[in-house]
Amino acid sequence: MTRSVILGSGSALPERCVSNAELAKTVDTSDEWIVERTGIRQRYIAGEDETTSTLATDAARRALEAAGIEAGSIDLIVLATATPDQTFPATATRVQDNLGIVDCIAFDVAAVCTGFLYALTVADAMLRAGNARRALVIGAETFSRILDWDDRATCVLFGDGAGALVLEASEEAEGIISTKLHAAGQHNELLYVDGGPSTTQTVGHLRMRGREVFRHAVVNLADVLNETLGAAGLSIEQVDWVVPHQANARILDATARKLGLPAEKVVMTVDKHANTSAASVPLAFDEAVRDGRIQRGDLVVMEAMGGGLTWGAAALRY
Repeated sequence: MTRSVILGSGSALPERCVSNAELAKTVDTSDEWIVERTGIRQRYIAGEDETTSTLATDAARRALEAAGIEAGSIDLIVLATATPDQTFPATATRVQDNLGIVDCIAFDVAAVCTGFLYALTVADAMLRAGNARRALVIGAETFSRILDWDDRATCVLFGDGAGALVLEASEEAEGIISTKLHAAGQHNELLYVDGGPSTTQTVGHLRMRGREVFRHAVVNLADVLNETLGAAGLSIEQVDWVVPHQANARILDATARKLGLPAEKVVMTVDKHANTSAASVPLAFDEAVRDGRIQRGDLVVMEAMGGGLTWGAAALRY
């Protein structure tokens, strides 16, 4: 059986780190208020010369370096983002050009915070079908560009960043074992941007009904994790690490309790990066790999939920 094996991972953050205390100088909030409700202590905000494509390119280069391969061997780029550089063409094509890849398949996926799981699933299917041999799967966002900085309920929650994985089609037993994806468009109004090319002809700002999103997140994330493990014939006890979407520490804690999962098995970076949407999962995964928590051979489950509503999970043997 052909599987998609992870050869390497990489991540990138903007230069500017903004603490809660600094944010409180311009927003009606406080460090205590943010930490108590979200667990977030800081976030990274893109500067004028930093875009979704530059962050994605930096993360991709680090993933390629970790994999020990040349960019020219990549024949598929799937980039998950809700904040593309342009309405079109796809930001993935800008990354392709930045990396000096003359010809490959390159396109974007839009599923907001679940975007990386959607992109990973699409890339996995294309590798297993023989449409490509090596893929870059990237989650990258500059959410700071769509925030309403007068809305303290949302602007304190998000940050910018990127994460990437290099996948290779292989006959090895390791790799991506199962993925499950979902969407429920009837909940559009819970988390959305109030603009778009065909409606307002503007970029718009992020809007969220946080309490309802929290309730859906705990139920959906627990359910899809169990569904993904069931499809792989695995149990929660066999999982070494869960890498969840880093939206809110309270959501992560509540989901872990619902699953009966020890907190020490959950990778948490939301305190340092805030919610980086599609970049969240690969960014957290790369940090845990580089600091030695996630080791080769570990069973890892990734999961996320975002606007749409969309949600999904992937089980893999690293």
